[in-house]
Amino acid sequence: MKTKILMVCLGNICRSPLAEGIFKDRLDPEKFIVDSAGTGGYHIGELPDRRSIDIAKQFNIDITDQRCRQFKKSDFAAFDHIFVMDQSNYNNVIALASNEKDIKKVQLILNLSFPKENLEVPDPYYGGKDGFLNVYKMLDTACDAFIKKYA
Repeated sequence: MKTKILMVCLGNICRSPLAEGIFKDRLDPEKFIVDSAGTGGYHIGELPDRRSIDIAKQFNIDITDQRCRQFKKSDFAAFDHIFVMDQSNYNNVIALASNEKDIKKVQLILNLSFPKENLEVPDPYYGGKDGFLNVYKMLDTACDAFIKKYA
């Protein structure tokens, strides 16, 4: 049985598509399924932000097959791990939880690399090109930590 992982940010155009791309690139597809979603429905059906696509491409990761979607209550049943980018996304996801089992699936993604520090992945949307590179590096480090713990 494959482990199913969901990455969540606000619009599903910047951070969570990068996280999905990095994890898909680095994890064995025979063992893991990775997807992403946004807590807001602003960009449903759209490609990730061009800057996310460009940063991923710099690291030989193609995220142009992704389309933005909104997080839904049924994602709790569909996924084993739900990694959110910041506290606001955490609060929005938890608000849809039906029980303690759902809540236990959700954690801030940077807690993988910095346990219990509750650090946030900043939204790079207004942060220029360096913001996207910095986010990529944070998510890549989180992926390393995930691999050490789960893969």
